[in-house]
Amino acid sequence: MNLKRSERAPLWVICLDIALIVLVMALAYWSRYRLQWFRDVLYEADFTDYLPLTALFALLIPGFLFLDGSYHSWRGRSWVDHVYRISNAGAKTLVMVLAIAFFFRPLLYSRLLLLEAGIGMWIFLALARAAVMYLLAHQRRSGKGLKRLLIVGAGEVGRRVMRTLVARPDLGYRVIGYVDDNPEKGESEIGRFKGLGAIDNLVNVINTEDIDEVIVTLPWTYHRRILTVLRECDRRNVQARIVPDIFQLSLSRVDVGDLGGLPLISINEITFGATALLFKRIVDTCGALLGLTLGAPLLGLIALAIRLDSPGPILFRQQRVGKDKQLFMMYKFRSMREGAEAELEELREYNEADGPLFKMRDDPRLTRVGTLLRRTSLDELPQLLNVLRGEMSLVGPRPPVQEEVEQYQPWHLQRLAVPPGMTGLWQVSGRSELTFDEMVLLDLYYIEHWSPWLDLMIMLRTIPKVLLGDGAY
Repeated sequence: MNLKRSERAPLWVICLDIALIVLVMALAYWSRYRLQWFRDVLYEADFTDYLPLTALFALLIPGFLFLDGSYHSWRGRSWVDHVYRISNAGAKTLVMVLAIAFFFRPLLYSRLLLLEAGIGMWIFLALARAAVMYLLAHQRRSGKGLKRLLIVGAGEVGRRVMRTLVARPDLGYRVIGYVDDNPEKGESEIGRFKGLGAIDNLVNVINTEDIDEVIVTLPWTYHRRILTVLRECDRRNVQARIVPDIFQLSLSRVDVGDLGGLPLISINEITFGATALLFKRIVDTCGALLGLTLGAPLLGLIALAIRLDSPGPILFRQQRVGKDKQLFMMYKFRSMREGAEAELEELREYNEADGPLFKMRDDPRLTRVGTLLRRTSLDELPQLLNVLRGEMSLVGPRPPVQEEVEQYQPWHLQRLAVPPGMTGLWQVSGRSELTFDEMVLLDLYYIEHWSPWLDLMIMLRTIPKVLLGDGAY
């Protein structure tokens, strides 16, 4: 298999671009000469007169996209990046076509038609990219067209790659595992990612697991080890890529400055900036007030159902760990019988979660109303009070209890750098079906890639998860 070719856009995507360009040109001609939108036509022309310009559009736009790399490294390229490259190619082509039309037949060709066609091509190609990316992402989430990936190194850089792949199944990678010279890492597991031994085992893993690609995440101090890995991959026609350890966390965390012309690079901490925290606080306050106001009747009905179903308080209060390890009292609707916490030790052997978490699918402590509340996550609605008080956010990492934090590994603690949330990336990516390490990987990915749009996407994806009770117990 030619690995470089596998990274390119499918041939049918280029054919689709050409077909859309011709279609838009025909629609522009129809609207200009038959419908006569915007202005009356001064000189009549047949569509055949525009065939040379149509051919120019159909050749130049894909040509510029090819030269700009839009059809290369297709896997992982964002839609915004595609639109940016389409804009560049379209603008260059439009300028050239307008110049040619004005120079050769200025009275025949309608410049308004060409402008309409240029705008239409940009819109159609951008929408087509979105549709193609959605189709490919859907296929990859279904397990089709996946590349078998091996990670070399399980340090901070390696975990960065892992959390990106957990959060982005649409990238189309199936991680077979990782190799690391540290015996504690090479023979253990990080979430779904399995340790496959030391780096010396690389060749054996490539041969037995049919690896398509290797990502090297070793520090640059291991440059000889890295060169050895690259040579072994090259001999076996396996694509190898390196994640430079100076950019191990994300480009958004790298600040580039200068000192009298000398480049300086600094790495920011994993946390939200002051502007981001202020923006989130405003959104959280407005969202909590709106939720408590509009949801008051539902909150009242749930409280009444809990009161009638079993003895005990309506609200369950529990101390949780928030941002920077600050303790706060979190509120939930009571979903278990009174005194359930005292029974926890007796049920430890039935724990279905790994790490410091406790999860039990058929927990005998749940009440009848509590079972429904857990399935629909309605038991978490009182946390809007915590959001209003600034102890939590609408979106963020899950707030842990103190006993869990005491069992954290050092890299797990990074998830406490931001306020915890009512929902988060891991809740919409598998909820209780994920391992603890995968939850943390997703939390760290969220912190590093936070944006208002990411929060909005998570909140929108939370709605069907709650309604269907997917992965909740």
